[in-house]
Amino acid sequence: MTDSTSGLRWGILAAGGIAHAFTNDLRTAGLDVRAVGARRPGAAQAFAEKFGIPHAHETYEALVEDDDVDIVYIATPHPMHAENAILALEHGKHVLVEKPFTINAAEATRVRDVARDRGLLAMEAMWTRYLPHMVRVRELLAAGALGDVRAVFADHTQRISTDPDHRLNALALGGGALLDLGVYPISFAWDVLGAPRAIASSARLGETGADTEVATIFTHEDGAISTSISASRSAGPNTAHIVGTEARIDIDRVWYNATSFRLIAPDGAVLEDYISQVEGRGMHYQALAAERYVAAGQTDSDVLPIDETIAIMGALDEIRRQIGVRYPSETE
Repeated sequence: MTDSTSGLRWGILAAGGIAHAFTNDLRTAGLDVRAVGARRPGAAQAFAEKFGIPHAHETYEALVEDDDVDIVYIATPHPMHAENAILALEHGKHVLVEKPFTINAAEATRVRDVARDRGLLAMEAMWTRYLPHMVRVRELLAAGALGDVRAVFADHTQRISTDPDHRLNALALGGGALLDLGVYPISFAWDVLGAPRAIASSARLGETGADTEVATIFTHEDGAISTSISASRSAGPNTAHIVGTEARIDIDRVWYNATSFRLIAPDGAVLEDYISQVEGRGMHYQALAAERYVAAGQTDSDVLPIDETIAIMGALDEIRRQIGVRYPSETE
């Protein structure tokens, strides 16, 4: 159990599956959840009763107007993220926005600009980056334990649904494997190797026009390569690997959850065997980071700065351009 360090009071915007998972971890960490807002009749009240939350609101507007809330977790489908985040920011609330941050880089830029104008924290809920095993991976990279990193590869592949109305297949809901699943390995490659200088991609599109499988190859500075595969119709290993001249890191399935990894020498000797000891799913680490930033007067994450989030959204825009996926809400 980890106690809140800042006294921030959380509000949860939407009451779907990801909101349940996140709030469960907030409770595990002892954080202060004061309110929930949902538009479906009765959903907010049921959510509040489940988690012992004092205030249940039947509209998002009522949630962000609640003076008992300091920071809002945006848990709606990603086509609504920009609108919902800006609504909260305009009412003086910090925001933690579920990934992908928005539909595209233009929307992400709008959210950033509103947050900066008001001196508020706007942060992408790429919770994997805040997990203890990823913190240790970055420590090893910074210490030069892998030597010169030459390659990164990871997959996020699940067998989800072929139902055309499922959000992964519905273009109106931002459907597609790339934004929902591929954002994880792409953000991971960015974390390890920085921004790519060249992007190549290929995909299979499903019956609705949403991408069901996407493969990417990024070329980074000094010629390092990263590859990713995301899929919504087939379940793969869901592992990740960082390969350097002096060692490699193999992250076990499911690599984007709290898990284990090994640092392995070129001759196969295991130099470090890391095993995560995490209570709950681990989504509270990003919340604890957000609380630390606000307590320190920071309005940006030092693990995933908002400008990096926007750049990653720009890469996703380019991949979608290459594979021919466009969303109905995109007018430009």
